[in-house]
Amino acid sequence: MLKGTRNIVGLALALGMMLYAVPRLDFGGGWTLASVFGAGWIAFALLVTAAHLHELLGVEEETKRELLKIKRMKKWRLEQSLQGRRSLLQIKK
Repeated sequence: MLKGTRNIVGLALALGMMLYAVPRLDFGGGWTLASVFGAGWIAFALLVTAAHLHELLGVEEETKRELLKIKRMKKWRLEQSLQGRRSLLQIKK
């Protein structure tokens, strides 16, 4: 399965679970064990949904591209530095 497809399926499942479960959760009795569980469950479901949306929207793609550019530039500078040293060593011989 493709990476995007996996995120779409996960997002759909998380949203479906929230649509099914949120109306059934009990929040009317104050800070009971059931209401704390419901709040924690909703927070976790929202976290899962946000993670899938983050991947689908490609928020980090630009950052990954910039880091790749930096790594390539460092590698190029190292190669240029090594080539310069080689030429100096050849001149000294």
